[in-house]
Amino acid sequence: MCSIIGYSGKEIASPILVKGLKRMEYRGYDSVGVATESENQIKLKKGIGKVNEVNSKIQLDTLPGNVGIGHTRWATHGKVTDFNAHPHSSNSGKIAIVHNGIVENFEELKKQLEDEGYEFKSETDSEIIANLIQKNYELTKNVKETILKTVSEIKGHYAFVAMFENGQLAAARFHEPLIIGVGKENVFLSSDVLGFVEYTDNAIYMKSKNFVILNKKEFEIFDFDGKNTEYEITKVSKEFGDAYKGDYAHFTLKEIYEQPDVILKAGEKTAGEIEKSIDLIRHAKNIYITGSGTSYNSSLIAKQILSKYAKIKSEPIISSELQFSPDIVEEGSILIAISQSGESADVLEAVRIAKKANCKIIAIVNLLTSSLARKADVVIGMNCGPEIGVAATKSFTAQLVILYKMVQKLSNDNITINFEKFSESILKILENPIKIQEIAKKLKDVSDIYILGRGINFPIAIESALKLKELTYIHAEGIAGGELKHGPLALMDSDVFVIIINPNDSTYSDTLTSAREIKARGAKIIGVSDIESDVYDHWIEIPKIDEVLYPISEMVPIQLLSYYAALAKETDPDYPRNLAKSVTVK
Repeated sequence: MCSIIGYSGKEIASPILVKGLKRMEYRGYDSVGVATESENQIKLKKGIGKVNEVNSKIQLDTLPGNVGIGHTRWATHGKVTDFNAHPHSSNSGKIAIVHNGIVENFEELKKQLEDEGYEFKSETDSEIIANLIQKNYELTKNVKETILKTVSEIKGHYAFVAMFENGQLAAARFHEPLIIGVGKENVFLSSDVLGFVEYTDNAIYMKSKNFVILNKKEFEIFDFDGKNTEYEITKVSKEFGDAYKGDYAHFTLKEIYEQPDVILKAGEKTAGEIEKSIDLIRHAKNIYITGSGTSYNSSLIAKQILSKYAKIKSEPIISSELQFSPDIVEEGSILIAISQSGESADVLEAVRIAKKANCKIIAIVNLLTSSLARKADVVIGMNCGPEIGVAATKSFTAQLVILYKMVQKLSNDNITINFEKFSESILKILENPIKIQEIAKKLKDVSDIYILGRGINFPIAIESALKLKELTYIHAEGIAGGELKHGPLALMDSDVFVIIINPNDSTYSDTLTSAREIKARGAKIIGVSDIESDVYDHWIEIPKIDEVLYPISEMVPIQLLSYYAALAKETDPDYPRNLAKSVTVK
């Protein structure tokens, strides 16, 4: 996934573009580039690295002109090189583009263009678009006809912005996000509202199969048949403009420490929608829950608490896998789709499959103006504010709190949760991280970590492994406690660390027995529990709370452990290598 941005207005474009790219850097940070138009010429700079790093080397923000485009890349086609960085110029140099997504038929299009004399400098599929636009513009001499012809030839999911040497901008969207920011004296094109929210809170969320032509501050939006389309200007929450670290060293740490507040606020602004979801679930034929990464791990916990407390069966489905077995989704069912961004390509595809089967969609999402929110029948907002760190932390907590609130109502209040008291208990964990910091240092040279849990704690073992992989690059694996003797025990030796998720619940005794078996093989054990034990080499204490709430109280200290281990290994917790915050391409 990449971030794209375009600007046309009265101000010098390049500093505004660089600032917008910095805000959206969580979407991709392999390379960065900016192109501007000045005096009917396109000027371009780009390079490998993060925004600040590249800008300090080649001064992206000094390019002249009041119109421009910019891009941060998350590599898909082609290695991380200067040539593969965006923007890409056409052969003539009269057109430049930035692109997010994948051109599925790029090999075919590239061969056609090469046969016609076009040359390519990069390995990317994106450069195809630049030369294709040049070809079509030379044929039509008309921007609208050029874009219509270009999108008719491209296959795949994409969003792109093209800049012409006369200062016109054109942008097209097919599934990948693209938003128009409308100011008094300027217009923005962006993958994310963070690209422009500092300048305007007026946004147009472009529909898929639409394109826009922008000339200074005037613009028109068309569908892929060339017809003018209606649009709605939406007010963007200024909350999403407050994406700053403050006194914290990293966004990841800031977001971990925001979780006590998240517990109190999650779902708060959409309480009525939670009520609607309850009614839908009660009358549904089947309940499916889908998500990717951390959101899928939330669905595993949802299955546990729905079954135990509400006596409702549900089936978690990894979003990316549903397309290979769509027939499992039965008509008259409910799909609960969980996504922080609401733009995950796999989640949106799962929703498309479910809607085709005449299922109702309940979305649990952070951004209420996202693609997922627009496709859902009921939208429940996480209300946890912008999450910039690539590794999900506070959004996981927000998801679980919403699920707790749903289950509480579905159980007819057979379980009662005091969220204020629970928030205070999480705050106590965060107030004294010194012991966790010391344990984290011991993981610096570790190559393998296993995390063991049973029952409702097994999904936390999986999520813990994910956090460790994302932030530290250590091989980590979540293990179901009862499966220890069915293979994993062979991996235990003196070089291994094992994290035991072991609260004082119904799984406690069996899990402690597993810990002793592991200890007998020489492995070092980190116990996450509200009870100390001599089997633990290191003990991370969690509060004594209701069993249903253990998952969050277990996960928060492991988030801290992963964060501080990342610092010990000198990796960047906010920007893990090869990853992006929201995966909008398959």
